[in-house]
Amino acid sequence: MPAATPALPSPTLGARLDQRVHAALARTTLSISPTAVALAWLDWAMHLAASPGKRLALTRQALEEMAELGRYVAQSCQSSELPVQACIAPREQDRRFAAPEWQQWPFAPMQQAFLLTERWWNDATREIRGVSPHHQNVVNFAARQWLDIFSPGNFPLTNPLVLERSQEQGGANFVRGYLHWLDDVRRYVQGEPPAGTERFQVGREVAVTPGKVVMRNALVELIQYTPTTDKVRPEPVLIVPAWIMKYYILDLSPANSLVKYLVDQGYVVFCLSWKNPGQHERDLAMQDYLDLGLRAALDAVSAIVPGRRIHATGYCLGGTLLSIGAAAMARDGDERLASLTLFAAQTDFSEPGELALFIDDSEVAYLEDQMARTGYLTAGQMAGAFQMLRSYDLLWSRMVGAYLMGDAEPMNDLMAWNADTTRMPAKMHSQYLRWLFLQNDLASERYPVDGKPVALSDIHLPIFCVGTQTDHVAPWRSVYKLHYETAAELTFVLTSGGHNAGIVSEPGHPHRSYQSATRPAGGAYQPPDDWLTTAPRQEGSWWPAWCAWLEQRSGEPVAPPALGAAAYPPLAEAPGTYVLER
Repeated sequence: MPAATPALPSPTLGARLDQRVHAALARTTLSISPTAVALAWLDWAMHLAASPGKRLALTRQALEEMAELGRYVAQSCQSSELPVQACIAPREQDRRFAAPEWQQWPFAPMQQAFLLTERWWNDATREIRGVSPHHQNVVNFAARQWLDIFSPGNFPLTNPLVLERSQEQGGANFVRGYLHWLDDVRRYVQGEPPAGTERFQVGREVAVTPGKVVMRNALVELIQYTPTTDKVRPEPVLIVPAWIMKYYILDLSPANSLVKYLVDQGYVVFCLSWKNPGQHERDLAMQDYLDLGLRAALDAVSAIVPGRRIHATGYCLGGTLLSIGAAAMARDGDERLASLTLFAAQTDFSEPGELALFIDDSEVAYLEDQMARTGYLTAGQMAGAFQMLRSYDLLWSRMVGAYLMGDAEPMNDLMAWNADTTRMPAKMHSQYLRWLFLQNDLASERYPVDGKPVALSDIHLPIFCVGTQTDHVAPWRSVYKLHYETAAELTFVLTSGGHNAGIVSEPGHPHRSYQSATRPAGGAYQPPDDWLTTAPRQEGSWWPAWCAWLEQRSGEPVAPPALGAAAYPPLAEAPGTYVLER
């Protein structure tokens, strides 16, 4: 059994003082524990100080890189026509200096000096004997974030693209950039969403697939979508989205709505819409999300489409909850599921990628103190970590584009959805972080449901599991670990894109591809890198492949069921009311 979740600090005078201090600090540290960061730097600095051999190697490397940079500068000055061999090439995924203008004098030496410095700090924070791996990763990550601030691309006088734009427009780009900055500051102070989100109103431009809310309780609304075909597959599809975000990422605009795509393919589709919790929901626990969410939805779907097994589908945290529920159902002999589909959902948290940099005992305690003050964790408190994970894409490139180039990035439906934030109840979030991230109880068969542990190895349903190539939230190799947690038949798909864009990957979307391979029930384990080299690659969207997989596990088409049932009458039009809560 997992260790008990520490109670959130009691309202004693000392606890209230600690909460106030931590809450005040959090406003200046992006909700990142300064103690955790300080311990990591101290661990690294003390071990480096006790490693003269490492320091000598770093000194030699610095001198060699300075000499190499000097050669590059001298050769560049002597001839501007002949190509000069670069000192260092950017990483494959580094797009900061991809423009041809960065290869011209004097900008080429600037970007070469920056890349050499970046490499030196990467080596300086790696392979120091005795440093905790977690602390080493934190220091390495922090060094990269600090260096990113001083990238020559972030300043107008050292960015050739900004200088060229300024010359062409007589500085008008800076005027537009200043106006963009003023508008962003005003919106931030007033708590308004980013410019352009008003063009994507829920229920008008996004989340518009027709349907009815057929069940509502204190935590969820269940939406049943209106069939669009004369015949439907008898087995319904139940979607369990994450509650760290609003459900309609799977029902964006009609052109890229996964829900609409499923309905148009002849499936009866149900989807949960989670309540946006506030202070009154502070004591909701992971068990409540299972009982009031997944289990309540299964009961409703079983009543509306009686006698039919259910294709259960979970996304991100919703997929983790679904895997927990499926394991409990297998343990208890509940056979209502026909299959299990997981989108970018982790079940083993031993290697969760760079997100683990922000999750340790110090950080979790720090978050618990903040949540004790309000009863929940806000999206703003989570945003700092996610921004740093993709600092170039989410921060610096947008700032350069909007404030220096004067080009405001056009809003799209996915960006508008991303700005429509949610909160996390204090108790649930504490359990989630401790039981799953810190203790890895689900993979270790210690996670409790109804007071008894569950085991993923009890699941024998056919599984369709999707990972995304550039996922910073649920890295695909972490998602792939499901292969050794269950012996069930498992079809694994690795698709291009990230945590969100890789899932919202409608047919016809340009530059999409995926790899797919099926391990039969009881088949041998294949390491992820071996799978990567052998799994066939397909161009286009993976959605048709999933529908074909569902079709193989579904019965012959039948007449569509009614919307709702006697015990679950329609309550409102989709998308319901919970999704509109701010």
